[in-house]
Amino acid sequence: MGGLGAAGRRLERGFALAVLKLELAGLPSPCRILAIGCHPDDIEIGCGGTILRLVDALADVEVMWVVLTGTGPRAQEVHSSAEAFLDGVERREVLTGGFRDGFLPYTGHDVKQFFEDLKPRIDPDLIFTHYRHDLHQDHRLACDLTWNTFRHHLILEYEIPKYDGDLASPNVFVQLTEDVARAKVAKLLEHFETQLDRHWFTEDLFLGLMRLRGMESASQTRYAEGFYGRKVVL
Repeated sequence: MGGLGAAGRRLERGFALAVLKLELAGLPSPCRILAIGCHPDDIEIGCGGTILRLVDALADVEVMWVVLTGTGPRAQEVHSSAEAFLDGVERREVLTGGFRDGFLPYTGHDVKQFFEDLKPRIDPDLIFTHYRHDLHQDHRLACDLTWNTFRHHLILEYEIPKYDGDLASPNVFVQLTEDVARAKVAKLLEHFETQLDRHWFTEDLFLGLMRLRGMESASQTRYAEGFYGRKVVL
C-alpha cells in the first residue's frame, strides 16, 4: 500500500504511534473492490463516501457490488443506487441474492453457498462488509461468511446506525470532504425512496455520524467514515 516514509522509520526505531496514515494511491492498480451488504442501502450508508472517494482517486477500479436481500422495488433501488455510486467505473458487477430480509441466519446453508459461489469470481484487493458486533442478525452472518470465504484479504467492516445503539469505536478512518459527504447523503435520499418514511433515514443523521467520525480522526475536512480493521498487515 505504498511506502510508510518517516512513519515507518519511527516504527523501526521502536516508537509507538497513535496514528498511522496511508495513502489511497498506494492501492494496487487495477484495484479490485468487493462491497457486501445485507440490505439495499447498507453499502451506501456504511461506506458510500469511501467508495466515491476511491472511484475518484484511483485510475483503475473494478467493483463487485453484492446485496443479499431485496426484491421488487428494493432490488430496483440496488441497481439505481449502485449505478450512481459507481459512475465512471467501467468494470463493475451488481449482484442481488434475493434472500429474505431478517432471515439470513435461518437460511444459512443457502447464504453460505452464495458466498462460496462468489469466491472463484473475484480476488479482491479490498473488501467492505458489515461490522462483526452489529446487533442485526443478518449483518453478523454476512460478516462471518465474509471472513470465512476470503481469508487472506484486506477486510474493512463498516457501521450502520440503528435503533439498537450498537455503534462502537472504529480504528480505521477514511476522511472525506464535505462535498463527498453531502454527495453520499444526496444519493441515499434520491435512490431509496422506500426508506424515506423511516425516522432514522435522514440527512442530519448520516451527516452527523460522518461529522463525529471526522472529529475522532482529526479530519481537516471535518468528515470521515469509520471502519473496523480486525486484521491488517502492513
